[in-house]
Amino acid sequence: MLKYLFVLSCTLGLSVSHATDISGAGSTAAAPLYLKWDAAYNKKTGNKLAYELVGSSAGIKKIKEGTTDFGASDAPMSMADLKKFNLLDFPTVISGVVPIINLPGIKDGELRLSAEAITGIYLGKIDKWNDAVIARDNPKLTLPSLHIVPLARADGSGTTYTLTDYFSAVSPEWKQQYGRNFSIAWQADIKALKGSNDLVAALKKTPGAIGYAEFAYVIENNLNYAQMKNRDGQYVRPDANSFNSALANSNWKNTGNFEEMLTDKPGSGSWPITGATYVYVPRVTSKPEQTKAVIQFFTWAFMEGDTLASSLDYVRLPDNVQARVVHEMANVVDTKGKQLSMPVFLK
Repeated sequence: MLKYLFVLSCTLGLSVSHATDISGAGSTAAAPLYLKWDAAYNKKTGNKLAYELVGSSAGIKKIKEGTTDFGASDAPMSMADLKKFNLLDFPTVISGVVPIINLPGIKDGELRLSAEAITGIYLGKIDKWNDAVIARDNPKLTLPSLHIVPLARADGSGTTYTLTDYFSAVSPEWKQQYGRNFSIAWQADIKALKGSNDLVAALKKTPGAIGYAEFAYVIENNLNYAQMKNRDGQYVRPDANSFNSALANSNWKNTGNFEEMLTDKPGSGSWPITGATYVYVPRVTSKPEQTKAVIQFFTWAFMEGDTLASSLDYVRLPDNVQARVVHEMANVVDTKGKQLSMPVFLK
């Protein structure tokens, strides 16, 4: 990866610049990582990131309107919108969406869920924790006769997009009724909340609740989670290994194609609701210093942020994907067509 960054530095004539603060908005799922990166980056450079946890849809809206320096989402933007608004998108890390539960008497990570069980819950077909479908996944557990309280995101959420992409892949009924989207017209029995933080707070105080969140929230909040039955019929736990298995069974490593969704991938160790988080910046920027500072921040993160990312069980991008990202960032220009001159940090 370093050789690609060296080439980028030669191509762009990189130099050290003055401190430039940047703003970002969007994904709440990516926030734990971006805030950790910000703290380390600020200590190194003096630059600060002001990041708004407004959800993926709102982050995309803000970058389209030009009211933030970068937008962040847990789902890729359509090619049509990228062209229409002249935006560059790139992934930053790989992680997973995880079913989280508040189920008295069940230890952390002990519950198992199949695709039939979790889609049945969100379709309103399964409303008790000792339902036969769930019991079939958990023959060794004594499940309580407790009403299931499904929680979901009310705002436009990339986490919801990834979850419903998985639901659509494994359930024809879900695909027909709802499909995949940033926001869903949830059925009446589902309590919808704004943001991952509000969902987690509601889960903690609601016995019988089930929700979903990016894995960093599971770690940071010490949440109980469910194992998932994957495409190969194996029950797996969410962690860097199972996210990496899904990644390895995709075209990301083979072709650098980061437009492909990572849900429901084959592989005995693959987490079935794996996904990436993305950043959007202008391809032609009217604020070159700000866009330059954004690219500088994420270039540093690719080179020096791996330890912080792995502490939250995020998976770094494959080298060929990082190389593609770096190549595309080098093509960002100002309104006069001039390439940006950006500093890069070498270890």
